Amino acid sequence: MKKKISVLALVSLFAAGSAMASGWRIPEQSVDSTAKAGANIASSTRADTAYYNPANMAWMADTWHLEADATWIHLTEIDYADSRSPIYNGSSEAENFFVPTGFVVTPSYGGARFGLAITAPAGLSKQWKDPYPRTFAEEFTLEVIEVNPTVSYSFGDMVSIAAGPRMLYAKATVTSNGMVTLPSPPYPAGTRAPLGRDMDGDTTEWGWNVALAVKPVEKLNISATYRSKVDLDFEDEATLIQPGRATGTFPAEVSVPVPAVFALSVAYDVLPKLNVELTWDRTFWSTYDKLDFNFTPPAVAAFEDPIPKDWDDSNAFRIGLTYTLTDYLTLMGGFAYDQTPVPTENIGFELPDSNAWIYSLGAQYAVTDKMDIGIAALYDYKESRTAKSADGKIDGEFTDAAAFLITVGLNYRF
Repeated sequence: MKKKISVLALVSLFAAGSAMASGWRIPEQSVDSTAKAGANIASSTRADTAYYNPANMAWMADTWHLEADATWIHLTEIDYADSRSPIYNGSSEAENFFVPTGFVVTPSYGGARFGLAITAPAGLSKQWKDPYPRTFAEEFTLEVIEVNPTVSYSFGDMVSIAAGPRMLYAKATVTSNGMVTLPSPPYPAGTRAPLGRDMDGDTTEWGWNVALAVKPVEKLNISATYRSKVDLDFEDEATLIQPGRATGTFPAEVSVPVPAVFALSVAYDVLPKLNVELTWDRTFWSTYDKLDFNFTPPAVAAFEDPIPKDWDDSNAFRIGLTYTLTDYLTLMGGFAYDQTPVPTENIGFELPDSNAWIYSLGAQYAVTDKMDIGIAALYDYKESRTAKSADGKIDGEFTDAAAFLITVGLNYRF
Protein backbone atom coordinates (compact mmCIF):
# COMPACT_ATOMS: atom_id res chain seq x y z
CA MET A 1 0.00 0.00 0.00
CA LYS A 2 1.31 3.45 -0.93
CA LYS A 3 1.90 5.83 1.95
CA LYS A 4 2.78 9.49 1.93
CA ILE A 5 6.19 10.04 3.52
CA SER A 6 9.36 12.10 3.11
CA VAL A 7 12.90 10.94 3.57
CA LEU A 8 13.92 12.01 7.06
CA ALA A 9 10.43 12.07 8.50
CA LEU A 10 10.98 8.36 8.91
CA VAL A 11 13.96 8.95 11.14
CA SER A 12 11.69 10.63 13.65
CA LEU A 13 9.67 7.45 14.13
CA PHE A 14 12.50 6.15 16.25
CA ALA A 15 14.15 9.42 17.19
CA ALA A 16 11.40 11.50 18.74
CA GLY A 17 12.68 12.15 22.26
CA SER A 18 9.74 11.36 24.48
CA ALA A 19 11.71 11.35 27.76
CA MET A 20 8.84 9.17 28.96
CA ALA A 21 9.93 5.54 28.75
CA SER A 22 12.34 3.26 26.95
CA GLY A 23 12.74 4.66 23.45
CA TRP A 24 9.57 6.57 22.66
CA ARG A 25 6.89 4.54 24.47
CA ILE A 26 4.31 6.37 26.58
CA PRO A 27 2.96 3.80 29.09
CA GLU A 28 0.73 6.30 30.93
CA GLN A 29 -2.63 6.64 29.17
CA SER A 30 -5.13 7.13 32.04
CA VAL A 31 -5.44 8.50 35.57
CA ASP A 32 -4.82 5.09 37.17
CA SER A 33 -1.79 4.32 34.99
CA THR A 34 -0.24 7.74 35.66
CA ALA A 35 -0.95 7.43 39.39
CA LYS A 36 0.69 3.98 39.56
CA ALA A 37 3.70 4.67 37.27
CA GLY A 38 2.34 2.31 34.63
CA ALA A 39 1.67 -0.57 37.06
CA ASN A 40 -1.95 -0.93 35.97
CA ILE A 41 -2.23 -4.42 34.48
CA ALA A 42 -3.20 -6.99 37.10
CA SER A 43 -4.85 -4.30 39.27
CA SER A 44 -6.83 -2.49 36.54
CA THR A 45 -10.54 -2.16 37.39
CA ARG A 46 -11.91 0.78 35.37
CA ALA A 47 -12.61 1.18 31.65
CA ASP A 48 -8.90 1.64 30.86
CA THR A 49 -8.72 -2.13 31.46
CA ALA A 50 -9.69 -2.36 27.77
CA TYR A 51 -6.15 -1.18 26.97
CA TYR A 52 -3.96 -2.32 29.85
CA ASN A 53 -5.37 -5.81 30.42
CA PRO A 54 -8.55 -6.67 28.49
CA ALA A 55 -8.67 -10.09 30.19
CA ASN A 56 -9.70 -8.25 33.37
CA MET A 57 -12.84 -6.95 31.62
CA ALA A 58 -14.51 -10.28 32.40
CA TRP A 59 -14.51 -9.48 36.14
CA MET A 60 -15.75 -5.90 36.00
CA ALA A 61 -19.28 -5.00 37.13
CA ASP A 62 -21.81 -6.17 34.54
CA THR A 63 -22.66 -2.76 33.09
CA TRP A 64 -21.35 -0.21 30.60
CA HIS A 65 -18.06 1.48 31.60
CA LEU A 66 -16.91 4.71 29.95
CA GLU A 67 -13.71 6.65 30.64
CA ALA A 68 -12.25 9.85 29.22
CA ASP A 69 -8.79 11.12 30.22
CA ALA A 70 -6.54 14.01 29.31
CA THR A 71 -2.81 14.28 30.06
CA TRP A 72 -0.61 17.38 30.05
CA ILE A 73 3.03 16.48 29.42
CA HIS A 74 5.94 18.86 30.03
CA LEU A 75 9.42 18.00 28.76
CA THR A 76 12.26 19.98 30.30
CA GLU A 77 15.25 21.35 28.44
CA ILE A 78 18.10 18.88 27.93
CA ASP A 79 21.58 20.40 28.22
CA TYR A 80 24.47 19.07 26.15
CA ALA A 81 28.08 19.91 27.15
CA ASP A 82 30.64 18.82 24.56
CA SER A 83 34.04 17.63 25.80
CA ARG A 84 35.82 18.89 22.66
CA SER A 85 34.73 22.52 22.43
CA PRO A 86 32.00 24.72 23.97
CA ILE A 87 30.96 25.81 20.47
CA TYR A 88 29.24 22.42 20.18
CA ASN A 89 27.22 22.93 23.37
CA GLY A 90 23.47 23.36 23.23
CA SER A 91 20.11 23.03 24.96
CA SER A 92 16.93 21.50 23.59
CA GLU A 93 13.62 23.35 23.76
CA ALA A 94 11.24 22.79 26.66
CA GLU A 95 7.98 21.38 25.26
CA ASN A 96 4.35 20.89 26.28
CA PHE A 97 1.75 18.46 24.94
CA PHE A 98 -1.91 17.67 25.53
CA VAL A 99 -2.91 14.02 25.03
CA PRO A 100 -6.58 12.89 25.21
CA THR A 101 -7.53 9.20 25.52
CA GLY A 102 -10.78 7.23 25.82
CA PHE A 103 -11.98 3.74 26.82
CA VAL A 104 -15.22 1.70 26.68
CA VAL A 105 -16.16 -1.68 28.17
CA THR A 106 -19.54 -3.30 27.45
CA PRO A 107 -21.73 -5.50 29.69
CA SER A 108 -21.40 -9.27 29.41
CA TYR A 109 -22.89 -11.02 26.39
CA GLY A 110 -22.95 -14.74 27.15
CA GLY A 111 -19.70 -14.46 29.07
CA ALA A 112 -17.96 -12.28 26.46
CA ARG A 113 -17.08 -8.63 27.07
CA PHE A 114 -16.05 -6.10 24.42
CA GLY A 115 -13.71 -3.16 24.90
CA LEU A 116 -12.35 -0.25 22.91
CA ALA A 117 -9.28 1.87 23.65
CA ILE A 118 -8.19 5.00 21.82
CA THR A 119 -4.73 5.99 23.00
CA ALA A 120 -1.48 7.76 22.09
CA PRO A 121 1.05 5.03 22.97
CA ALA A 122 4.16 6.63 21.51
CA GLY A 123 5.76 9.81 20.23
CA LEU A 124 6.29 13.39 21.35
CA SER A 125 9.16 15.57 20.16
CA LYS A 126 12.68 16.91 20.48
CA GLN A 127 13.78 20.31 19.16
CA TRP A 128 17.21 21.97 19.19
CA LYS A 129 17.87 25.59 18.19
CA ASP A 130 21.59 25.92 18.94
CA PRO A 131 23.75 25.68 15.79
CA TYR A 132 25.54 22.36 16.29
CA PRO A 133 22.66 20.15 17.59
CA ARG A 134 20.29 21.82 15.10
CA THR A 135 22.35 20.42 12.23
CA PHE A 136 21.18 16.92 13.16
CA ALA A 137 17.80 17.51 14.82
CA GLU A 138 16.21 20.93 14.56
CA GLU A 139 12.83 19.27 15.04
CA PHE A 140 11.86 15.62 15.31
CA THR A 141 8.17 15.12 16.06
CA LEU A 142 6.09 11.96 16.11
CA GLU A 143 2.37 11.53 16.79
CA VAL A 144 0.89 8.04 17.09
CA ILE A 145 -2.79 7.21 17.63
CA GLU A 146 -3.86 3.64 18.36
CA VAL A 147 -7.40 2.27 18.04
CA ASN A 148 -7.62 -1.08 19.82
CA PRO A 149 -10.90 -3.07 20.01
CA THR A 150 -10.76 -6.19 22.21
CA VAL A 151 -12.94 -9.08 23.35
CA SER A 152 -12.58 -11.14 26.54
CA TYR A 153 -14.03 -14.43 27.70
CA SER A 154 -13.87 -15.96 31.17
CA PHE A 155 -13.75 -19.63 32.13
CA GLY A 156 -15.48 -19.53 35.50
CA ASP A 157 -14.10 -17.25 38.22
CA MET A 158 -10.44 -18.13 37.82
CA VAL A 159 -9.29 -17.68 34.20
CA SER A 160 -9.97 -15.06 31.55
CA ILE A 161 -8.45 -14.51 28.12
CA ALA A 162 -8.67 -11.60 25.67
CA ALA A 163 -7.43 -10.53 22.25
CA GLY A 164 -7.90 -7.82 19.66
CA PRO A 165 -6.46 -6.02 16.62
CA ARG A 166 -4.44 -2.79 16.81
CA MET A 167 -4.64 0.00 14.24
CA LEU A 168 -1.75 2.47 14.48
CA TYR A 169 -1.78 5.79 12.66
CA ALA A 170 1.56 7.62 12.74
CA LYS A 171 2.40 11.16 11.63
CA ALA A 172 5.95 12.50 11.62
CA THR A 173 7.60 15.89 11.03
CA VAL A 174 11.33 16.56 10.60
CA THR A 175 13.33 19.72 9.91
CA SER A 176 17.10 20.21 9.99
CA ASN A 177 19.58 22.84 8.84
CA GLY A 178 23.34 22.57 8.74
CA MET A 179 26.51 21.79 6.81
CA VAL A 180 26.69 18.32 5.27
CA THR A 181 29.06 16.47 2.94
CA LEU A 182 27.46 16.17 -0.48
CA PRO A 183 27.53 12.86 -2.41
CA SER A 184 30.45 12.21 -4.74
CA PRO A 185 29.73 12.09 -7.65
CA PRO A 186 28.23 14.35 -8.89
CA TYR A 187 30.01 16.72 -6.46
CA PRO A 188 33.80 16.73 -5.96
CA ALA A 189 34.89 14.52 -3.05
CA GLY A 190 34.66 16.31 0.30
CA THR A 191 32.34 19.07 -0.94
CA ARG A 192 30.36 20.55 1.99
CA ALA A 193 27.35 22.81 1.69
CA PRO A 194 24.31 23.92 3.71
CA LEU A 195 21.37 21.55 3.38
CA GLY A 196 17.88 22.17 4.70
CA ARG A 197 15.11 19.60 5.12
CA ASP A 198 11.48 20.23 6.07
CA MET A 199 9.43 17.08 5.80
CA ASP A 200 6.32 15.26 7.06
CA GLY A 201 4.46 12.05 6.36
CA ASP A 202 1.94 9.55 7.70
CA THR A 203 1.06 5.86 7.60
CA THR A 204 -1.47 3.36 8.97
CA GLU A 205 -0.49 -0.18 10.03
CA TRP A 206 -2.01 -3.12 11.91
CA GLY A 207 -1.00 -5.42 14.76
CA TRP A 208 -2.61 -7.44 17.55
CA ASN A 209 -2.59 -7.96 21.31
CA VAL A 210 -3.49 -10.79 23.70
CA ALA A 211 -3.99 -11.00 27.46
CA LEU A 212 -4.40 -13.64 30.17
CA ALA A 213 -5.61 -13.17 33.75
CA VAL A 214 -5.68 -15.86 36.44
CA LYS A 215 -7.24 -15.48 39.91
CA PRO A 216 -6.34 -18.59 41.95
CA VAL A 217 -7.84 -16.84 45.01
CA GLU A 218 -10.02 -13.75 45.28
CA LYS A 219 -7.19 -11.54 46.57
CA LEU A 220 -4.63 -12.49 43.89
CA ASN A 221 -4.49 -11.62 40.19
CA ILE A 222 -1.69 -12.92 37.95
CA SER A 223 -1.75 -11.41 34.47
CA ALA A 224 0.30 -11.42 31.28
CA THR A 225 -0.13 -9.23 28.20
CA TYR A 226 1.58 -9.10 24.82
CA ARG A 227 1.40 -6.40 22.15
CA SER A 228 2.76 -7.46 18.77
CA LYS A 229 5.52 -5.95 16.69
CA VAL A 230 4.19 -3.70 13.92
CA ASP A 231 6.28 -2.87 10.84
CA LEU A 232 5.75 0.61 9.46
CA ASP A 233 6.36 0.35 5.71
CA PHE A 234 6.70 3.58 3.78
CA GLU A 235 6.92 4.19 0.02
CA ASP A 236 6.94 7.61 -1.60
CA GLU A 237 9.20 10.31 -3.03
CA ALA A 238 11.97 11.86 -0.93
CA THR A 239 12.77 15.54 -1.29
CA LEU A 240 16.22 16.98 -0.55
CA ILE A 241 16.71 20.75 -0.74
CA GLN A 242 20.04 22.53 -1.00
CA PRO A 243 19.73 26.33 -0.68
CA GLY A 244 20.54 28.02 -3.99
CA ARG A 245 20.15 24.81 -5.98
CA ALA A 246 17.27 22.92 -7.52
CA THR A 247 15.22 20.53 -5.42
CA GLY A 248 15.88 16.83 -6.02
CA THR A 249 13.11 14.26 -5.70
CA PHE A 250 13.67 10.49 -5.61
CA PRO A 251 11.38 7.48 -5.11
CA ALA A 252 12.27 5.93 -1.74
CA GLU A 253 11.16 3.17 0.61
CA VAL A 254 12.00 2.10 4.14
CA SER A 255 10.60 -0.15 6.84
CA VAL A 256 10.91 0.43 10.59
CA PRO A 257 9.51 -1.72 13.43
CA VAL A 258 7.27 -0.77 16.31
CA PRO A 259 8.61 -3.29 18.84
CA ALA A 260 6.62 -5.92 20.69
CA VAL A 261 5.98 -5.48 24.42
CA PHE A 262 5.48 -8.29 26.96
CA ALA A 263 4.30 -7.61 30.51
CA LEU A 264 3.95 -9.91 33.52
CA SER A 265 2.05 -8.53 36.49
CA VAL A 266 0.94 -9.69 39.94
CA ALA A 267 -1.56 -7.81 42.13
CA TYR A 268 -2.44 -8.82 45.70
CA ASP A 269 -4.68 -7.41 48.43
CA VAL A 270 -2.09 -7.33 51.21
CA LEU A 271 -4.62 -5.61 53.48
CA PRO A 272 -8.41 -5.32 53.23
CA LYS A 273 -8.03 -1.83 51.75
CA LEU A 274 -4.53 -2.01 50.18
CA ASN A 275 -3.69 -3.58 46.81
CA VAL A 276 -0.08 -3.86 45.63
CA GLU A 277 0.88 -4.53 42.01
CA LEU A 278 4.33 -5.61 40.82
CA THR A 279 4.91 -5.43 37.06
CA TRP A 280 7.81 -6.30 34.79
CA ASP A 281 7.60 -5.33 31.14
CA ARG A 282 10.08 -5.95 28.36
CA THR A 283 10.19 -3.96 25.14
CA PHE A 284 11.83 -5.85 22.27
CA TRP A 285 13.81 -2.99 20.78
CA SER A 286 16.48 -5.37 19.45
CA THR A 287 14.43 -5.64 16.25
CA TYR A 288 15.58 -2.08 15.50
CA ASP A 289 19.05 -2.82 14.14
CA LYS A 290 19.34 -0.21 11.39
CA LEU A 291 17.53 2.51 9.50
CA ASP A 292 17.91 1.66 5.82
CA PHE A 293 16.58 3.93 3.05
CA ASN A 294 16.42 2.61 -0.50
CA PHE A 295 16.32 5.17 -3.32
CA THR A 296 15.55 4.60 -7.00
CA PRO A 297 17.94 5.27 -8.60
CA PRO A 298 20.58 5.42 -5.81
CA ALA A 299 21.48 8.97 -6.77
CA VAL A 300 21.94 10.23 -3.21
CA ALA A 301 24.28 7.62 -1.81
CA ALA A 302 25.22 9.80 1.17
CA PHE A 303 21.64 9.40 2.37
CA GLU A 304 21.24 5.76 1.36
CA ASP A 305 23.89 4.11 3.52
CA PRO A 306 22.20 2.16 6.36
CA ILE A 307 22.29 3.97 9.70
CA PRO A 308 23.23 1.47 12.44
CA LYS A 309 21.01 1.48 15.55
CA ASP A 310 21.50 -1.91 17.23
CA TRP A 311 19.17 -1.05 20.11
CA ASP A 312 18.84 -3.45 23.04
CA ASP A 313 15.74 -5.06 24.52
CA SER A 314 14.87 -3.01 27.60
CA ASN A 315 13.19 -3.78 30.92
CA ALA A 316 10.98 -1.73 33.20
CA PHE A 317 10.15 -2.62 36.80
CA ARG A 318 7.03 -1.02 38.30
CA ILE A 319 5.18 -1.01 41.60
CA GLY A 320 1.68 0.41 42.07
CA LEU A 321 -0.25 0.93 45.31
CA THR A 322 -4.02 1.37 45.60
CA TYR A 323 -5.53 2.27 48.99
CA THR A 324 -9.29 2.60 49.54
CA LEU A 325 -9.37 5.35 52.15
CA THR A 326 -13.17 5.68 52.28
CA ASP A 327 -16.16 4.53 50.25
CA TYR A 328 -15.67 7.67 48.16
CA LEU A 329 -11.91 8.24 48.02
CA THR A 330 -9.19 5.96 46.60
CA LEU A 331 -5.51 6.93 46.84
CA MET A 332 -2.76 5.62 44.54
CA GLY A 333 1.00 5.80 44.27
CA GLY A 334 3.71 4.32 42.08
CA PHE A 335 7.42 3.90 41.42
CA ALA A 336 9.28 2.54 38.40
CA TYR A 337 12.78 2.04 37.02
CA ASP A 338 12.93 2.11 33.20
CA GLN A 339 16.01 1.08 31.23
CA THR A 340 17.03 2.82 28.02
CA PRO A 341 17.44 0.67 24.88
CA VAL A 342 19.85 3.11 23.18
CA PRO A 343 23.53 2.00 23.18
CA THR A 344 26.12 4.70 23.80
CA GLU A 345 27.81 4.28 20.42
CA ASN A 346 24.57 5.03 18.54
CA ILE A 347 23.14 7.84 20.65
CA GLY A 348 22.02 10.99 18.84
CA PHE A 349 20.55 14.42 19.44
CA GLU A 350 17.26 13.03 18.14
CA LEU A 351 16.97 10.80 21.22
CA PRO A 352 19.54 11.44 23.98
CA ASP A 353 17.90 8.72 26.06
CA SER A 354 19.02 7.40 29.47
CA ASN A 355 17.72 5.26 32.33
CA ALA A 356 14.73 6.74 34.15
CA TRP A 357 13.39 6.82 37.73
CA ILE A 358 9.65 7.45 37.92
CA TYR A 359 7.55 8.64 40.89
CA SER A 360 3.78 9.14 40.90
CA LEU A 361 0.67 9.91 42.99
CA GLY A 362 -3.06 10.10 42.30
CA ALA A 363 -6.61 9.76 43.55
CA GLN A 364 -10.10 8.78 42.38
CA TYR A 365 -13.21 10.30 44.00
CA ALA A 366 -16.71 8.78 43.67
CA VAL A 367 -19.01 11.73 42.98
CA THR A 368 -21.98 9.33 42.74
CA ASP A 369 -22.36 5.56 42.59
CA LYS A 370 -22.10 5.89 38.79
CA MET A 371 -19.37 8.51 38.32
CA ASP A 372 -15.76 8.93 39.46
CA ILE A 373 -13.37 11.79 38.83
CA GLY A 374 -9.63 11.37 39.11
CA ILE A 375 -6.33 13.22 39.03
CA ALA A 376 -2.73 12.00 38.99
CA ALA A 377 0.78 13.43 38.71
CA LEU A 378 4.03 11.80 37.64
CA TYR A 379 7.69 12.86 37.65
CA ASP A 380 10.09 11.10 35.25
CA TYR A 381 13.77 11.76 36.09
CA LYS A 382 16.35 10.83 33.46
CA GLU A 383 19.89 10.06 34.59
CA SER A 384 22.71 12.19 33.21
CA ARG A 385 24.56 10.39 30.45
CA THR A 386 28.10 10.72 29.14
CA ALA A 387 28.28 9.48 25.57
CA LYS A 388 30.69 9.22 22.64
CA SER A 389 28.91 8.17 19.47
CA ALA A 390 30.60 5.99 16.88
CA ASP A 391 29.93 8.52 14.13
CA GLY A 392 31.80 11.26 16.02
CA LYS A 393 28.83 13.63 16.23
CA ILE A 394 28.57 13.39 20.02
CA ASP A 395 31.35 13.43 22.61
CA GLY A 396 30.01 14.92 25.82
CA GLU A 397 27.32 14.77 28.49
CA PHE A 398 23.53 15.14 28.44
CA THR A 399 21.98 16.44 31.66
CA ASP A 400 18.71 17.76 33.16
CA ALA A 401 16.30 15.60 31.13
CA ALA A 402 12.95 15.09 32.86
CA ALA A 403 9.21 14.98 32.25
CA PHE A 404 6.17 16.00 34.29
CA LEU A 405 2.67 14.60 33.73
CA ILE A 406 -0.71 15.60 35.07
CA THR A 407 -3.70 13.44 34.09
CA VAL A 408 -7.36 14.13 34.82
CA GLY A 409 -10.19 11.77 34.02
CA LEU A 410 -13.87 10.93 34.28
CA ASN A 411 -15.35 7.43 34.70
CA TYR A 412 -19.04 6.74 34.17
CA ARG A 413 -21.08 3.53 34.54
CA PHE A 414 -24.65 2.90 33.37
